[in-house]
Amino acid sequence: MTNLPQLTDALLTLEDGVAVLTLNRHDLRNALTGSNLIDDIVTTAEWVNHCQDVSVLVITGAGSAFSAGGNVRDMANRSGDFAGDPAECAERYRKGIQRIPLAMQAVEVPVIAAVNGPAIGAGFDLANMADIRIAADSAKFGETFLNLGIIPGDGGAWFMQRLIGYQRAFELTLTGRIVDAAEARELGIVMDVVPGEELMPAALKMANKMANQPPKATRLTKRLMKMAQRTELKDFLDICACFQGMCHNEPEHLDAVNRMLEAMARK
Repeated sequence: MTNLPQLTDALLTLEDGVAVLTLNRHDLRNALTGSNLIDDIVTTAEWVNHCQDVSVLVITGAGSAFSAGGNVRDMANRSGDFAGDPAECAERYRKGIQRIPLAMQAVEVPVIAAVNGPAIGAGFDLANMADIRIAADSAKFGETFLNLGIIPGDGGAWFMQRLIGYQRAFELTLTGRIVDAAEARELGIVMDVVPGEELMPAALKMANKMANQPPKATRLTKRLMKMAQRTELKDFLDICACFQGMCHNEPEHLDAVNRMLEAMARK
């Protein structure tokens, strides 16, 4: 049996290759600061990469919110993650919330964000760090940092423009406006919107389809998808050739080919 990491403010399950991480601080609307959720997310991301039993990671929130992002009360009190002079505050960001984008960017398996409610500020950015987003019809999204006189300090400006393009990301970031689930789908922020009670079934249906693919080739394919964003074509094709050579020598490849041949023979 696979050993799950010990988490403090989140819940983690693993079934049939699908890990589900549930942010579990409903009392804070799953705020990432002022809780232990930063450590829990980073711990889970690192565990996923080392656990070959995991093929897909789903992230969702308990209660009414996906994540409210930063703890505004701590901001008002200049406490916790927001304490100290400019240099101290910058160091808190580097050692605190900025660990999340680095850890999420390094996750080797597909990540699906099942956005169950408001995803605001850093919570919005966390959703955008996933590979795919499915939203409940009650979900809302907002890059609201400027409304508080701060910038997207967790890397949100990097992720969102890669997701929906510079112009749309610029408008959402500079206005700080909140969009509902329907508009989020129109903008390309989320792939699909479903009634709240259908959110997790829809996310798990997609996750199980991905988990049923050959796991080693799946991890290599995600690496290629990420590398394609920053690699010249000739170099990228060289990497593809190397990865393909690895895949052709994996037992899972031959198993998949044999299953396809058997299916063809039955037709």
